[in-house]
Amino acid sequence: MSQESILVVDDEQSILELVRYNLAKRGYRVLLAETGESALLLGKNDLPDLILLDLMLPGIDGLDVCRHMKANPRTQHIPVILLTARGQEEDIAMGMEMGADDYITKPFSPKVLISRIRAALRRKDNTREEFESILRRGSLLINPKRQEVIVDGAVVDFTDTLFRLLLLLAQSPEKVFSRRAILTAVFPDNPEWTDGDVDTLIEDLRETLGPCGNTIVTVRGVGFQMSNY
Repeated sequence: MSQESILVVDDEQSILELVRYNLAKRGYRVLLAETGESALLLGKNDLPDLILLDLMLPGIDGLDVCRHMKANPRTQHIPVILLTARGQEEDIAMGMEMGADDYITKPFSPKVLISRIRAALRRKDNTREEFESILRRGSLLINPKRQEVIVDGAVVDFTDTLFRLLLLLAQSPEKVFSRRAILTAVFPDNPEWTDGDVDTLIEDLRETLGPCGNTIVTVRGVGFQMSNY
């Protein structure tokens, strides 16, 4: 059974009870809020895994709740699914621009609701995995899943070969790789590459990294490593 917690925000008791029943039946831990103010408090204090948010609320409306949640570093990662009435296209568009992940129009099917919630939670898990896989070496960021390299905040274009070489060094900082080890790891199916080709690739890598190129260190007589600074 799932242990994720979901904050349901709606001022209609019938909606709250319907959603609470269907979520609890599937093992979710359910938090309930009837106002925008209480939603903000629960969101910041309990950090739910997802927020199901009605737009039409007394006091602070759903759009303001969404805006506050997405502007707060503590809660901006929480997926938000908007509950909307028909004819709220402009509000939906504004909510999505503020960072909402999805929306469901009332009246809704509980099966559709559960499906949307599960999809949003899967996307959240994928995003977390991607974030946790990112390698940081000073001002150098390497995203293995996207094969993306960022140097001093700017995305840098890498060839597949140079990216494999960079990833090899970055995943084991301070470890010294011999030229032969680099060839085996980066070109396992191409025996034609030579030690001299590795030297050329290292120079190309340093040049492509620009100001971060000095993180690639030559260990004389042994090979190369990435400094862990």
